[in-house]
Amino acid sequence: MKNWKDNIYFVLVEPKEAGNVGASARAIKNMGFSRLSIVNPPVITDEARWFACNALDVLNRAESHESVRSAVKDMSIVVGTTARKGRRRGLILPLDEGVGRFTCELGHSKVAILFGRESRGLFNTEVEECGLMLTIPTSREQPSLNLAQAVMITAYEIAKAGRALNTVGQGRRRGNYERLNLITHEDLTLLYDKMTELLKQLEYIPRGDRDLEKKIMSNLKHFIGRAGITDWELNMLFGIISQIRKRIGE
Repeated sequence: MKNWKDNIYFVLVEPKEAGNVGASARAIKNMGFSRLSIVNPPVITDEARWFACNALDVLNRAESHESVRSAVKDMSIVVGTTARKGRRRGLILPLDEGVGRFTCELGHSKVAILFGRESRGLFNTEVEECGLMLTIPTSREQPSLNLAQAVMITAYEIAKAGRALNTVGQGRRRGNYERLNLITHEDLTLLYDKMTELLKQLEYIPRGDRDLEKKIMSNLKHFIGRAGITDWELNMLFGIISQIRKRIGE
């Protein structure tokens, strides 16, 4: 049976320091994970390899991507990390509580955990790709964490929450029913496009009001991204959208 930890992808977004990449690889392996993805990675130096220590296998197998969207297109759940608060960043939960939101999916759905740039974190456009944001409670006197430290703490919390999977059928149960595989982030993108078209046709979004359109769709993305949907549910939503558009046309 596939190890549930193989479904967890730690995604470093444009890290500047190669040493942080190596240290992150080590942190991931410390907690029993192995999937590392890097968006626009720096040159991997000897320092990075030294910090990786006995996790050179994780570092050498790290996937490279040109954008966040490319890195998460095959994921079913996309979770961001942030130290900054703000209404535009969607639902932000303390790390332990947030991890509990997707623990039940760990055994059968791919989950991406995004870590932003050392100096600037995740951009708002990248946050919009996330269904949920996690934050690590820290001291007000020194709230900033090193990138690899944040990766280590997050990996530890996920590993701790995932231990329960060994006694609940590898995470395939929520309540009394079996969860089905969730669709990928790439599939969701098509749904968002269809929803935008429908809302414009219904004139729920006033013509030409790009700011309101962006705000509405951002909230819908966070809402749907938090829950995740199955292939059957996706087809149902497409059917509903199609029927509404047909009625409007009549």
